[in-house]
Amino acid sequence: MLTKIKIRMATIALIAIVMSLLSYNTLAYYTTVGKATSVVTSGNIQFIIHETTDQGKEFPQEGVYIVPGDVVSKKVTIESDCGHPFYLRVKMVYGIDSTELTAEDCFKLNINEEHWELHDGWYYYKDVVEPGDMTQHIFSHVEIVGSKVDNSYLGKTLKLTVKAQAVQSQNNPIKDGNTYTASGWPKE
Repeated sequence: MLTKIKIRMATIALIAIVMSLLSYNTLAYYTTVGKATSVVTSGNIQFIIHETTDQGKEFPQEGVYIVPGDVVSKKVTIESDCGHPFYLRVKMVYGIDSTELTAEDCFKLNINEEHWELHDGWYYYKDVVEPGDMTQHIFSHVEIVGSKVDNSYLGKTLKLTVKAQAVQSQNNPIKDGNTYTASGWPKE
């Protein structure tokens, strides 16, 4: 009878040892193999520049015929075309055929200073552009400066190109409400 008890105790001890070894291996398996991977995906900022007339029609791509002193209706707004909010800036580039000009050479714009602020040659939109939103117009009319546009411009093409750039606004703080202080603005 004593032998039966010894055999049972030895069997129980052996089972306990085997069970502890199995649970140890199982525990070790989960702690050594288990790991977490964080994936960060950056989004694209996309927008559309709209150029329309006072009547809401698209501004003609071929341009318009002008004479000195004319005031041309050209309303420029920018629409968010992505799912991310962003800060926006716009620059106007003036030219005649292939020569770059200054604004005073030919054009006078009625800039919307309530919603846009000039800094370092760029006009910065004062608000965040939310997904699907449209900015306030940067200007709505272009005056052809009569005193600057003389007969030497006959047959020439005056160009006004609107360039725009944007940076994310999420996790990109600005100072004193000035969007030009945001990080990430591209170099020209």
